[in-house]
Amino acid sequence: MTQSRLALSAVLALSLSLPAAAAEADAQASYILTLGGINIAAMTVDLKDNGSQYSLDLNANVAGLGAVVASGTAKASSEGSSSGNSLVSQAFNLETRAKGETFSVDVSFAGRDVSAFKVEPPIMDNYDRVPLERSHLTGVSDFLSAFVLKGSGLDKSLCQRRVNIFTGVERFNIAMSYAGDDEATSPRTGYQGPVVLCTVDYDPVSGHFTTSDITNYLADSDRIVIWYAPLGETGYFIPYRVLLGTNMGDLSMVLTGMSF
Repeated sequence: MTQSRLALSAVLALSLSLPAAAAEADAQASYILTLGGINIAAMTVDLKDNGSQYSLDLNANVAGLGAVVASGTAKASSEGSSSGNSLVSQAFNLETRAKGETFSVDVSFAGRDVSAFKVEPPIMDNYDRVPLERSHLTGVSDFLSAFVLKGSGLDKSLCQRRVNIFTGVERFNIAMSYAGDDEATSPRTGYQGPVVLCTVDYDPVSGHFTTSDITNYLADSDRIVIWYAPLGETGYFIPYRVLLGTNMGDLSMVLTGMSF
């Protein structure tokens, strides 16, 4: 797997913070991803929750942007327990197709520990790749369910959390902090109303390349922010907008529609 594909995985992990639903819910959210103001991908997320088990299914079509982002498709899914205060993943799958190549990841969890994972084609352990250790595979979430927020209301407590994430390739930690309240007003988006702004600190642990420009940039960045909006009256909160400042322009994901 190339460093560029690993970099894309890191960006997706930060960008694609996805919705979930409370008991007996069936919802869909749509997003547009732009880089420097240019549309590069469209995404939909379907979710179901029967009160004890959830499923999340993401489909993305990537238009691409020259040599920066390759055009293709991506599919990801997560399923597990939803009866507690947060989603606990039991299985995670990812498949990307670009330039005639397919890359896939399958991860199984027992509680919050990884019980098995498979990557095709396998990742080469080059000299500059930080080794994955068994201790890095405990107390983790997959990146689809890791950013689902539950709370009693739209307030700063939503941002006060830390999450350990394993993508099947990389282990990294996310620390979120409250940055303020805001109002979503654009009629072109899928939600208008109050939102909460959270800053995100990205800490790579293992599985990444030390020479990866994007990994190092994200680790040093102080401009990764997420605006969260309520998913109706479900008690769950989903990203209204995600913004990462990059040396190629702002990478932004915006909610364009939701139904529940």
